[in-house]
Amino acid sequence: MKKEKLCEDVAGKGCGLKRVLDVIGGKWKILILCLIDQKEVVRYGELRRGIYGITNTMLATSLKEMEADGMVLRTQYDEMPVRVEYRLTEKAKSIIPILLELKRWGEEND
Repeated sequence: MKKEKLCEDVAGKGCGLKRVLDVIGGKWKILILCLIDQKEVVRYGELRRGIYGITNTMLATSLKEMEADGMVLRTQYDEMPVRVEYRLTEKAKSIIPILLELKRWGEEND
């Protein structure tokens, strides 16, 4: 039986793992996913308080990228002050079981 390659074109355009890293890589995006998954609907301030050490700039940038990648749904309500809520898309929810496997691996291999 032939062994499946992780990437046919390592780090190239067709590399699925590179796409994963582009979408959820970095220091903050997985933590953002975890917090939104835990609470289901989260406001910006809750994210800011719930993720220790994240700056406003990194949170705003990460959320914009995650929204553009179809991972986070942003809903803005026309109220004063403006209320913005974030929730996971179905695309983002589909990666949660994979992240749980990675979490288990991390716990077993610390």
